[in-house]
Amino acid sequence: MILQTLEKLRQLIEIDVQSQWHYLLQDVPPDTLNPDLFELAQLNDKGYITWPKGRLVCTLTQKFIIPDTLQGYPLKGLALRLLLTWWAEDAQLFINGQLVQQGDLFDSSTRLLLAPSVTPKEEITVTLRLISPGHDVGGLMRSKLLYESPHFNGIDPGFVADELTVLHNYLQAFYPEKLDSFQAALNHINWDVVNDAAQFNQSLLSLRQTLQPLAAPLKERSLNLLGHAHLDMAWLWPVNETWHVAQRTFESVLNLQKDYPHLTFCHTSPALYEWIEKNRPDLFKAIREAHKAQSWEVLGGMWVEPEVNLVSGESLVRQLLYGQRYIKEKFGAITKIAWLPDSFGFSGQLPQIFKQAGIDYFVTGKLHWNDTTKFPYSWFWWESPDGTKLLTLMSPPNVAGVMDTNPITMSNYAIDWERQTGLKTAFWLPGVGDHGGGPTRDMLEVAYRWQQSPFFPEIKFTQASEYLSAISHQSSKNNKDLERLPVWKDELYLEFHRGCYTTHADQKNSNRQSEKLLYEAELWATLASVIIPNYSYPKTELEAAWKKGLFNQFHDILPGTSIPEVFEDANQTWQEVQQTGKQILDHSLRTIASQIIFPRPPHPNAKPILIFNSLNWERSELVAVDVVSDAWGIYDLAGNPLPCQYSVDNKLLFLAAIPSIGYRLYWLCPAEPLNLKAQNLELAEEFILENEKLRVIINDHTGDINSIFDKIQQREILKEPGNQLQAYQDQGQYWDAWNIDPNYKQYPLPPSQLKSIQYLEKGPLQWRVRVIRVIGNSQFSQDYILQTDSPILKIETSVVWQETHVLVKANFRLNLDNDYSTYEIPCGTIKRPTRPQTPSEQAKWEVPALHWADITDQSLQYGVSLLNNCKYGYDASPDGLSLSLLRSPNWPDPQADRETHHFSYALYPHAGTWEAAKTVHRGYEFNLPLQVVCDERLGVTNCNASSYLLAASGSLLKLGADNLVLMAFKRAEEETNSLVLRFFESYGQMSELSFTSDLGLSLVGAVDLLEQPLKTDTPINPWKIVTYKVRK
Repeated sequence: MILQTLEKLRQLIEIDVQSQWHYLLQDVPPDTLNPDLFELAQLNDKGYITWPKGRLVCTLTQKFIIPDTLQGYPLKGLALRLLLTWWAEDAQLFINGQLVQQGDLFDSSTRLLLAPSVTPKEEITVTLRLISPGHDVGGLMRSKLLYESPHFNGIDPGFVADELTVLHNYLQAFYPEKLDSFQAALNHINWDVVNDAAQFNQSLLSLRQTLQPLAAPLKERSLNLLGHAHLDMAWLWPVNETWHVAQRTFESVLNLQKDYPHLTFCHTSPALYEWIEKNRPDLFKAIREAHKAQSWEVLGGMWVEPEVNLVSGESLVRQLLYGQRYIKEKFGAITKIAWLPDSFGFSGQLPQIFKQAGIDYFVTGKLHWNDTTKFPYSWFWWESPDGTKLLTLMSPPNVAGVMDTNPITMSNYAIDWERQTGLKTAFWLPGVGDHGGGPTRDMLEVAYRWQQSPFFPEIKFTQASEYLSAISHQSSKNNKDLERLPVWKDELYLEFHRGCYTTHADQKNSNRQSEKLLYEAELWATLASVIIPNYSYPKTELEAAWKKGLFNQFHDILPGTSIPEVFEDANQTWQEVQQTGKQILDHSLRTIASQIIFPRPPHPNAKPILIFNSLNWERSELVAVDVVSDAWGIYDLAGNPLPCQYSVDNKLLFLAAIPSIGYRLYWLCPAEPLNLKAQNLELAEEFILENEKLRVIINDHTGDINSIFDKIQQREILKEPGNQLQAYQDQGQYWDAWNIDPNYKQYPLPPSQLKSIQYLEKGPLQWRVRVIRVIGNSQFSQDYILQTDSPILKIETSVVWQETHVLVKANFRLNLDNDYSTYEIPCGTIKRPTRPQTPSEQAKWEVPALHWADITDQSLQYGVSLLNNCKYGYDASPDGLSLSLLRSPNWPDPQADRETHHFSYALYPHAGTWEAAKTVHRGYEFNLPLQVVCDERLGVTNCNASSYLLAASGSLLKLGADNLVLMAFKRAEEETNSLVLRFFESYGQMSELSFTSDLGLSLVGAVDLLEQPLKTDTPINPWKIVTYKVRK
């Protein structure tokens, strides 16, 4: 009965006009419409008007003739609005032939003012020019006429109906015993005078007066508003357009704040502020003044809003280091709020990383997008593996494309929030986003009107920091001590957008290569600056390169979900980053080489070769050296010849053993060619790679691996042929580049066809078999590589990829069984179930990882790790691991991944756990090969009193424990005489740092990620990220 009464009130001022549009699939100027050419639009089963995709123009028109009354209620003098929601790449709205408003996919709804005061019989023609997206059908989803009071403090039946709806919903949720009184009051509405607006409105005023005591508890509640304009740095537009959109958005907000002085606004991304500062100093000055007046909040703390599953731990640190430093320099203090509303899931170590960068709160709303389960909490502690807890807010969902100030939507959210958290203070973020925009004038007017209503919670504009601080204290006051809030001890996995781990493989590859280059360049440049005090440390160049790479980690660039122009820009930026990294690395290594004292060579024509190890443990690895002929060999420091082999590409191979963050000298000497030739590669009947540890058999009919036999443990690894290239049809998803078809395994494509197989190398140091296979129109060339004394089978891959809507995976079924698999994440690992039981576990059918994934059978004390050098998407079963290699979506980039790809992955069988087998080390070694410097001009050339002279072999840094992994060694940001050493504990075990250096370096004290002093934390706790200041 209550709901019927409320609907009866609305019918006095609302008309659904969705079914009355006439349409023409043609671009027609609004002032030359020929009604005879238009047809009445048909609605689909959802009540939508749709037309085909492909940027087709749909012209819709409708003439409104103002009636005297609706259901008897007089309309004269009321304002008239048209409420619209569309799905169109471009939208133009015309009133009587005049363009009055524009929109797009993001600015996709409006309350269009047709007349400020209507007159009966008045005619108003509205024309909509809508262009369908290139990838999806166009749609008009809602069309409703709304008559409302033209006065700010006036009432009308629709406004009162909304007030009563809000009150009813609160009573139903929290005070159901009062619903009878509510119903009794509604029964006194005098419907007999509905044809007299003044009398009927007076009846509604009396009703409001009667109900105000019931509504009193609503005023104990509040909705805290903060203007917002999520602005993607690039997506369906290039970066250059973002700069212009940002200017328009920021200017709009500042102008609105002149008329609405209580309006507060927030925005992230120092990269964007920096561009404004350089290119629009006047606008930047106005933003700083608004910030000083506390009407503009800078938050987020990260350089951009990045993808946070696919980047290294150090990349996350640099996002915060450079972001927070910029915010502090330009706005006076760092932000305490990490703000990632749109990133595609969140790695489990983020609470620790955020906390160490001065962050007290994390805010996201992305998990509202889950396709399987509803995330259980809205206000909770998020705990990382090391035990760090971070207060986390799940911000309100954007349910309408545009987050407006619709009172029903806001109050329904506030009710849900209170039910879940017990808090009577809710948060709301009005504004148009994705492509910028921010809050609109109409949003503010609606909010201010409802601020005066006695039937709505208090509305006030706030800052995120103020709101979060307030609810933190409320949690304690309401006997819900903050420590008793729910605790989430897991990643924040997004049950959606799982294709982002694989799409646009070029971006993933460039990111991985750039991250490792910047790590190595910075490491060796820092060491060079210690060895030679007058060395010019390239701080400016390194910071610029880092910031370029960080920008490309934005959550629609690195995941591969943008238009082609975005990737053209990104690839140019990646080239610049890598060029800088290579130049600095080469110069640094040669500078260090210039300080090494060489012993007497074993041969008059010997040439020095220096091998550098960028990892903080000793390692032995096969090294390839360019030579001009096959008449050369390798000698060690003692003058002993080493076993060598020429590779298929005529490089000289030898096994080098290099100390932690160190180097070793070898000699390239003339040798007898015949002694170094690889074995003859005659046509083989079977293809076997075998060393001291493994025996591998390749199937000469399929190119799969028939067998991997562990000779030490006497164990067959494979349950069935391994490295099967399994292709699946992967289509039918609206978010094409983002989403893998959840049912893709039901659509397998024909198996790959072997085109050729041949030996390329047969020892004594390296064995290589090449198989070439075809899937559809694409060719896979894969080299199976086994090296001397190595337990790792490498698979070097080159693909000419030409498929459309196909997903391809490399699959390995293993003679193992475990309920869990382990994956590397930034600065840690995570266990995920292989026999998922709950819906949320079952939703993790494709998951992200960095260098590796592992399955270890606890009963057998044996496991297998699957390593990669630029891939991120995995899935696992109790007895198998699968690595996603490539996808081929059509939108937003119609040619995504249709090119040649080069990448590698590897299988690492091991006894014991992944910790005991040092899988973490193997993953880093697979991604960071030894660096070779070969130049006969090497050696001491800069021998001054202040420089270090180095021995022919040395370890420049050691951390001691195997489970500590170096993240960065750099010059301090502010103290020019200090260095910064950062590492993390990688096994989940207690550890102690045993820092030594051949350069006489010593630890000064522990600092946070922003390089501010901390209390020294020893021993090292499990999964801890630790940073020290270091001095000579």
